[in-house]
Amino acid sequence: MSQKSAQRSNIKSRVRVCNKPVFHLQDKKADDNELSNGMIKSAQRTGQLNLSNKGLGSVPDKVWKIEELVLNDTKEIDFGRSDTDNWWNVEPLKTLDLSSNSIKKISPDVKFLQHLVTLKLHDNALTSLPPEIGELKSLSNLSLDHNKLTLLPKQFYKLTELRWLSISKNQLEKIEPDFGDLVMLKFLSLAHNKLTVLPPGMGYLVRLVELNLSNNQLCELPPDLVNLRDLKKLNLNNNNLKRLPALGELRKMEVLEANHNDIEELPDVYGCTALKEIYLANNYIKEITEEFCDQMQHLSVLNVRDNKIEVLPENVCLLKTLKRLDLTNNSLNKLPRNLGLLTQLQSINMEGNKLSFVRQDVISGGTDRMMKFLRDRITEELVEDTRATSSEWPDKYTLKKSQALMLPAKGLQSVPDEVFAAAAAAEVHIVDMSRNKLTQLPIGVFQVRDTLAQLMLSSNSLSSIPADIRCCVHLQYLDLSKNCLSDLPQDLAHLKNLRELVISNNKFPKIPRCVYELEKLEILLAAENQIEEINVSSDALAKLKNLAVLDLANNSIMTVPPELGNFTHLRTLELMGNCFRQPRHAILAKGTASVLSYLRDRIPT
Repeated sequence: MSQKSAQRSNIKSRVRVCNKPVFHLQDKKADDNELSNGMIKSAQRTGQLNLSNKGLGSVPDKVWKIEELVLNDTKEIDFGRSDTDNWWNVEPLKTLDLSSNSIKKISPDVKFLQHLVTLKLHDNALTSLPPEIGELKSLSNLSLDHNKLTLLPKQFYKLTELRWLSISKNQLEKIEPDFGDLVMLKFLSLAHNKLTVLPPGMGYLVRLVELNLSNNQLCELPPDLVNLRDLKKLNLNNNNLKRLPALGELRKMEVLEANHNDIEELPDVYGCTALKEIYLANNYIKEITEEFCDQMQHLSVLNVRDNKIEVLPENVCLLKTLKRLDLTNNSLNKLPRNLGLLTQLQSINMEGNKLSFVRQDVISGGTDRMMKFLRDRITEELVEDTRATSSEWPDKYTLKKSQALMLPAKGLQSVPDEVFAAAAAAEVHIVDMSRNKLTQLPIGVFQVRDTLAQLMLSSNSLSSIPADIRCCVHLQYLDLSKNCLSDLPQDLAHLKNLRELVISNNKFPKIPRCVYELEKLEILLAAENQIEEINVSSDALAKLKNLAVLDLANNSIMTVPPELGNFTHLRTLELMGNCFRQPRHAILAKGTASVLSYLRDRIPT
């Protein structure tokens, strides 16, 4: 043995070895010892007792009579002691936490805790509840999640003061019609049980705000469920439902979840004026109907992925507040032209369909790529379909159906005000006057300011933009490319909702100052101009925290500031075709991440 190893063998370890097993079952005496005098005193003073995660196999007997216990642990009388410590000032127990133990049984003596408001019994091994639990007349909050309950005692339904009840992840196979007696309930979770049917009394729980019935074996819902007029969230995920009843009476419902069922048709939600989110993934729905689109014009999220949907109606454009649309893994072979009119969309998923006319790189290229494809297709198809002369304007029916005023490539020098008046009456979201001969922006366009979200003016002869553009506060997309512009009015800074600005192919010597005030701007395309510098100061580009795409290709930029490398929120940066020598072409060709890394390495320390 070497000298070093000999020295090590003589060194005594300071780590104490514990011979007690890591996992052991406590006996009744050990359980009782967990409730110390200090805990009893604290509970009598505060009205709260926490015995969670103590390894209990049973509840200490003293818990049930804790309000009556008198602790004689002082031999001398202390006349200076506060009155709050006296036994006659004991605070009744209102909160009892027995969660995260291995408790198998609750004593009938639970009835003595008459002031109990909150009882936490989740994460235990309970197989039943004592009938006496029904005598807790003040009980308001009860958690029984993660136990082994198969049945609730008849007396349980006498807990008529319950506001919050969760019995998820048990083994309940049925609940009684008496459940309807719990009329004060606002939150109820029966998720992850074995329920195959619900009693009709559920309709009496008229104060419910949230109801979770997910992960059961329900085949249908009781008709009186629509009486829950205050319900805001309904979760029916992972059941065996084949249809949903008409839900129009649930006027306050905001979220409907029914993923992973056997539903074959969209539910009738006419009257659900507060409904914002619908999740119906993994079902057997074959179509989204025109009636549904007409009823759900206030919808924000529609998830119908993994269904059998074969067609979308043209009036899908009526879902004008839609922000997320998931149509992944359906049977779509074509898309309605008007889908591109959904100006609020932030996420659209189309993978796993049979869209032969849409290139795969567009489908997988993300929301921006897909929406640009759909918008371009609207323009192309309308140009092909209409071929109208300047004297033939869209009628009010066309405007109302498409919610767009499409006037591209008509050789226009002006547009009458009455055309915009009709567009305003139809509440159009899109105005396209690109590829015309306009020398100034028609003043009538401001008549649609209350609804205008996209304005396309590319390929005209505009030399200025009027200051009145400030009134189009809902504008999200503005295309001014291929004009004769050299500056933009400072009033454009009022367009706080603008997400995409296209000013390519103009005569800008620099990025206009107003652009730096567009706090929601995500895409700035300024290629093919005469821009000489990139201003990265704190009152310029650095203010655009949401900027993801910046195109400055083919300008007159002499130097690229290294600080641009700190703009890590940029997904795409185009700098090709400028006058600078660094970064070299080889660096630019490697892509945005490499360019930003190169620039960061050159920031002076």
